[in-house]
Formats: sequence, C-alpha cells, structure tokens
Amino acid sequence: MNAGDTAWVLVSAALVMLMTPGLAFFYGGMVRAKSVLNMLMMSFIALAVVSVLWVLYGYSLAFGNDVGGGLLGGGDFLGGANLLGETALVGTLPMTVFMVFQMMFAIITAALISGAIADRAKFWAWTLFIAVWVTIVYFPVAHWVFNFDGTTGTDFVGGWIANKLGALDFAGGTAVHINAGAAGLALALVLGKRKGWPRESMRPHNLPFVLLGAGLLWFGWYGFNAGSAVTAGELAGVAFLTTTVATGAAVLGWLVVEQFRDGKPTTLGAASGAIAGLVAITPAAGFVNPIGALVIGVVAGALCALAVSIKYKLGFDDSLDVVGVHLVGGLVGTLMIGLLATDSVNSAGSNGLFYGGGLGLLGKQALAAVVVMAYSFVLTYVLGFIINKTIGFRASEEAEVTGIDESEHAESAYEFSSLRSGGAGVGKAADVLTKRVAANSGKEG
Repeated sequence: MNAGDTAWVLVSAALVMLMTPGLAFFYGGMVRAKSVLNMLMMSFIALAVVSVLWVLYGYSLAFGNDVGGGLLGGGDFLGGANLLGETALVGTLPMTVFMVFQMMFAIITAALISGAIADRAKFWAWTLFIAVWVTIVYFPVAHWVFNFDGTTGTDFVGGWIANKLGALDFAGGTAVHINAGAAGLALALVLGKRKGWPRESMRPHNLPFVLLGAGLLWFGWYGFNAGSAVTAGELAGVAFLTTTVATGAAVLGWLVVEQFRDGKPTTLGAASGAIAGLVAITPAAGFVNPIGALVIGVVAGALCALAVSIKYKLGFDDSLDVVGVHLVGGLVGTLMIGLLATDSVNSAGSNGLFYGGGLGLLGKQALAAVVVMAYSFVLTYVLGFIINKTIGFRASEEAEVTGIDESEHAESAYEFSSLRSGGAGVGKAADVLTKRVAANSGKEG
C-alpha cells in the first residue's frame, strides 16, 4: 500500500461525489422554477440508492471475478465481503478506497440520465428506475470497461472491452457518458414530450445556478479524470492538464458556434461548452498529449453546440440535452482516441492513426461505443416502458402544469407569500409546513 496514492484517490473520490450535487445545480437551474426541487432530488436520490446497491452487490458484479465471456463479475464481494486485510489491495490502494472511488462513478452516471426527462417524471418511478438500471445496465458495462484482468484479484478475469477488445477508456467515455446518453434518449422516447414543447418557451429559470453547477462539475472532474490514474504521479498530472485544456477549448468552440449562429455568446452556452469538453476528454485524458486534448475540446464544443438542435429536427424532447452533450461528447472523445492517442503519454495505451498506429485502434473504439450505446438504449427503453405501463413513470398532465415540485414533493423552491395569508400562492407545501408547526407546538405545550 502507498499512502500518497491512497490519499490522492480518497480526495478524488470526494471530488467525484461533489459532482452529483454540482449536476443537481446545473440541471436545477436549467428547468423552470416549478420543477427545480424535483430536479435536485433526482440527483440526490441517486446518492442514496446507488451507494447502498454498490455495497450489496454492485461492486461485486462490476469488479468480481468474471463468470463467463467477460460479461459480468461474480459474487466475490457481495455485501462487502473480502474488502479488508493485508492482501485486499488494488495496485497500491486498499480495496475499500478503490471501491468507494468507483462507487461515485456509478452514482453520477445514473444521475446524468435525469436531465433527459426533466419536468415530467414521477419521483418514486425514477427511484425504482435507477435501482434497476444500475443493476442491469451500469454494473455489467462497468465490468466490461473498467475491470482489467488481475485488478481486484491476482487470478481474476475482467471484462471483454478492457481485455479482449482492447479499446481504451481512461475514465468513462463509454461506461459513463455514452451509457447515460443512450439511456437518456430511450427514456425521452418512452415518456414523450413535455406539454407545450416545443411551442412554449421553457427557458432556464436560474442561470447563476447553471454556472455554479458547471463550476462544481469542472472542479469535481479533476477527481474523475486525474483520479483515474489511481496513483499520485505523472499520469495523474497529465490527466489534470488535458482535462483543463480540453474544457477551456470546448467553451471557446461552443461560444464561437453561438456567435455565428445566434449572434450572441450566452452564459448557458459557456456552461454547456465546459461540460461538453469535460465529457469528451474523459475517455482520452490519460492517452493524449495537451495538443490532442485541445483538438478534442474544440471539436466537442463545436459539435455539441450543433447537436443540441437535433432534438427539434427529430422531434424527441431531451429536456436538458443529455443526448446532445453526453452522448455526442462521449462519442467524440471515444472515437478521437483512435486518432490522437500516443503511447508517449501512457505506455499502457496505444498509438492512434495520427501517431502511426493505423486504423486498428479507431475500429476498436467504434465497436466499444456502438455496443455500449445499443445495449444501454435497448435495455433502458424496455425498462422504462415496463415501469410506465405498470406503476406509471410519467406524471399527470395536471401535475406537469402546476409543477412537479408541488405534485411530487408538496414543496416549492421559492415561497414569497406568508404561510398564513390564505392567498392563492399558498399550496400544499404551506399546508404541510403549517401542520408540522402546529404538531410541534402541541408537543412543546
């Protein structure tokens, strides 16, 4: 065990955890005022549900010894078994540290999907969805992509993408962003369009929230990417640097597209461009040099800025552009590894086309991306369809009009009227709070 590596990955795990509240603010600012609490809760509940499932069986399914074909891990770590002791190491890390770090990836991947169905999903249906989705989609895909042979046990066999195919994914372009983006598209199709979309204006209600969320995500992403080096060494420094360069370039790429297309650079565009760059550099952060990262960032910022309009042409309501940013950005980064990767940065990587490696790596990257995208889309569509037809996934039209916050949580994010005024602005949230105050007063008396 190495104390420096352990400290760095523990800090990185905390940074990645912070990304989920950051995502909540990013998404929360982009919706209308009557939906902001529900949007925050959709991210927050992922922290609760996925962390429990990860300990019970998620880590074992993802990083246990393969049970066949590189498709799924076995029961080696069920319920937190075999995590402690002198031999329970992942490289230079205690097993528990590696487990917690990977847990945070599972949490935010599930939370990312929520942006595609903002304003129209029932909270408990969403909660059930993420519990089943991480079980049948994320945990197996994490095994395919992240579980290298011998990672969690000397003789353990890992996943097929990492070991048999040999595609490169430093921190989750396929397992996180393509996976979540494809799932978001499937759910958007299952739940259908928001009432009034695209005729009615559904502008973000709080752009400072959006920029705050983007800043928190950018900050946390250093744990996401640089932490994936799993050592406090040069490779972590490279990933930190490439993450910064790509993100800055993507902001500029997005804003330039906005300037030419719309005549003005926007705050929302700057925040979205930053996320696009972070998404795209995620799979490539430890495999490309700074110039390669700059190229990836510019391309991702520009393409994602153009891609967010696809939903209007094709008629699917991806509320907060999960498809346009995460699916497209994830594809850009994953595929451009096949062009820009260089083993001078990471000897465990390969050379892409522009560094004399031929088309082989690009083909592997494309296959990994297509398989993960198809697997996630199909299973998510089926799961979403079943939930919608049984307990109901989509909120009622009345709930959508009055606001998901009021109908699902009996609360309002912004309460400007007096609780005792009796005016029309006082809804169920005020009634609930008044009853609680009265009940507490009775106890004190």
